[in-house]
Amino acid sequence: MYAYIKGFVREIESDYIVLDNNGVGFLIYTANPYSFELDKEYTIYLYQYVREDEISLYGFKTLDEKKLFLKLTSVKGLGPKMTLPMLALGSPDGIIDAIERENILYLKKFPKIGDKVARQIILDLKGKLAKSEEVNTIVSDELVEALKSLGYKAGDINKVVKKVDSSLDIEEQIKVALKLLLK
Repeated sequence: MYAYIKGFVREIESDYIVLDNNGVGFLIYTANPYSFELDKEYTIYLYQYVREDEISLYGFKTLDEKKLFLKLTSVKGLGPKMTLPMLALGSPDGIIDAIERENILYLKKFPKIGDKVARQIILDLKGKLAKSEEVNTIVSDELVEALKSLGYKAGDINKVVKKVDSSLDIEEQIKVALKLLLK
């Protein structure tokens, strides 16, 4: 199982990107491939999908997206190929809000989501999803390790990392954390 991969985007297609990591190209299905830029480095949070006839990687720019994807794919009748368009067409907060408010019409606007599947999503996930403000407080282990390697103390790191937006790439997270530590 992969947690994330860091590399340069070398190819962008309608439903996937190819990410180059040390000379190996990983084909990663994403919700919005065109939100990536060619030859730019990204950290992509991964989900590896394995079936007897398929092994696929699904990638996300943020942990929020990945966590919502995993919750949605746990719903009976909703697989990765049906969940990805939901993330492409709707925001994580919008999807969570629709589930919490039992807004079946909002959920049915997504491809291949009918009345039965929309009701199943609400039944399975209502009350079990966190808003992104809460999810963004999840601290990247990579950020903590980077700051420790720079010689900062755990107490100082813990005060700062809570204020860093986890949706940024790790380099940006480190820059923001360092600015906060220097204040």
